[in-house]
Amino acid sequence: MDYEELYSQLKEVETRLKNNIRNIKKTEDNIAKNAESGDLKMLRKNAENLSQMLSASQTMLEEFREIAGSFDEKAYFESGDFARQLMQSCEENGVDVKGDFPVYEMFPYRVRIDAENQDLYMNRKKVACMRPSGFAAMVKAGQEKLSKVKFNADSFEKELAFGYDMALLKMGKRPGTDIYLKNIYKMMVPMSRSKKEYDEQSFAYDLARLYSLYSEGRQETKDGRKFQFGPSRENGKAIRILDQYGKEQYLTTICFYE
Repeated sequence: MDYEELYSQLKEVETRLKNNIRNIKKTEDNIAKNAESGDLKMLRKNAENLSQMLSASQTMLEEFREIAGSFDEKAYFESGDFARQLMQSCEENGVDVKGDFPVYEMFPYRVRIDAENQDLYMNRKKVACMRPSGFAAMVKAGQEKLSKVKFNADSFEKELAFGYDMALLKMGKRPGTDIYLKNIYKMMVPMSRSKKEYDEQSFAYDLARLYSLYSEGRQETKDGRKFQFGPSRENGKAIRILDQYGKEQYLTTICFYE
């Protein structure tokens, strides 16, 4: 099954309906002019034309219903066709994908396919979209929008250092100790309500932007402390990011030291 085939059928009906609606509006205007000028003969003729056009529109709406109703979205999802076409669309749009069905990471988004209910989730938010190319384009647009947002490195470093210091106190560790970034995130965003506003994927995206600066030589905070990332692939601990070159990196820990 392929949604694009369904879309092409719907598009064809949509084009005819749009042209018909345009003619309906034109005929309505003519009827108004006929009434104003007193041309009853043309008014009757245009009224008959309008009746036929309205009937044609109704027929086209029925076509929409029949075409949409003929598509088995449950089979589309459960057969794996949707997921396969989504991966293809992501590749065509230059969207990096990691993971396997039903959960994928399209940095900085986490995407889950609920085949049973034919639903898509992006960072836990349900997205109404059954068109793979449309969803891939949505992800790409979101990534481009995020990349244009100004990044305040000083502010993020300050918050990251605060979370690091809080983690040291809680764990009874000495300054300079490597601390898991995931533990620091919990210190930075302790309330579940706050996590909805600043989730782990947003945190990972900010880490990626800081890491890009770090790899170019920015390794000291505004207050004079140095910091160092610890790359690792330790299960459950690493945070996957894409650097400024689009290359995959795994960050696990960070330490701040004098």
